[in-house]
Amino acid sequence: MDRLFMENGFISLIKYGEELCGDRVMVKAQNPKGDFTMVLADGLGSGVKANILSTLTSQIIATMIDSDMSIEECVTTIAQTLPVCSVRQVAYATFSILKVHDGNQIDLIQYDNPDIIVLRNGKNYEYEREERVISGKKILESHFEVQLGDIFIAMSDGVIHAGIGQSLNFGWERPNVIEYAETHCKKEMSAKSIASMLSDACRELYMDKPGDDTTVAVLRIRERQLVNLMIGPPVNKEDDERIMGEFFAQGGKRIVCGGTTSSLVARYLNTTVETRLDYLDANIPPIGFIKGVDLCTEGVLTMGRVVEIAKQYASASDKYAEWLDKKDGASLIAQMLFEEATDVNLFVGRAMNPAHQNPDMSIDFSIKLRLIEDLAKYLEVMGKHVHTNYY
Repeated sequence: MDRLFMENGFISLIKYGEELCGDRVMVKAQNPKGDFTMVLADGLGSGVKANILSTLTSQIIATMIDSDMSIEECVTTIAQTLPVCSVRQVAYATFSILKVHDGNQIDLIQYDNPDIIVLRNGKNYEYEREERVISGKKILESHFEVQLGDIFIAMSDGVIHAGIGQSLNFGWERPNVIEYAETHCKKEMSAKSIASMLSDACRELYMDKPGDDTTVAVLRIRERQLVNLMIGPPVNKEDDERIMGEFFAQGGKRIVCGGTTSSLVARYLNTTVETRLDYLDANIPPIGFIKGVDLCTEGVLTMGRVVEIAKQYASASDKYAEWLDKKDGASLIAQMLFEEATDVNLFVGRAMNPAHQNPDMSIDFSIKLRLIEDLAKYLEVMGKHVHTNYY
């Protein structure tokens, strides 16, 4: 099952008038054994108090579940650690847990959140639920084998409350969410795109003024996809052939960034770089074409924009998707790295670019390295497996 990858993505809408979200998603990325953990916690109420409660709940549960501790221990620990509301005498936080074992078995553990939706072959899959009472709390548990293409949609109650008293009488009830997901989820969509699509629908039902914190967290079972990105030539020219050989020995897709790097790659492949002069984005240099390479772009300016997109994409923000349909170099890199890739190899040359030594230019070598470090950091936050090669 090593070919399977647990891709996750989530989006949160903050209750109108609040600054902090009372929902929190905590992810423990897939390890070499194929184990993966995602927890969505919904804190009581909204604002700062709810944010603290959901943060503590999600962190405690995710850490314990990831360490293979039992659900009894998790619930008992939460009950002993966090307070019960003195006014309402109700739970501090509700939660949904998705735990994958060995890349093929999943446990769904749910407490008072809307039931997790599972799409299999594009249609709703009704899984069995076993009810247990632990520390006075009714817990629903499900255990079954995952399949390639399965989509798991966890949500806070802000989703099913969307539109109450506004665009809908009774909110966006679970059957409606299922129908919408079955209709709009496409096989090629990433987990983040699915979460964004559903949260966009919630925001519209709330008429841009969410009446509750609203979170959608998605786990998608997909095949691995490797993307290799090269930027910058080697420090030592005698290493050119070796580095190019290593780069093209990798499977998957290939991105080449920078004029000097593109020339080296084209020479290695015994071809030429074809350039375009049309600017699809006034701030992003045009892309080029090299036979044998999936994408060829300019270097530091383009990478700067990629990192900006990465920062937004890696957050729980819902305002990130404007680049998904664009064709400029930065947007195309973002689509390949963020939407398509599960594993990323970064090949980073440490040679100084003579063009960047001009005192009239604001670009220097340290900027490139910092951009790559930031990109790697955000890719890891997204759950990608990243390996950086400096040469």
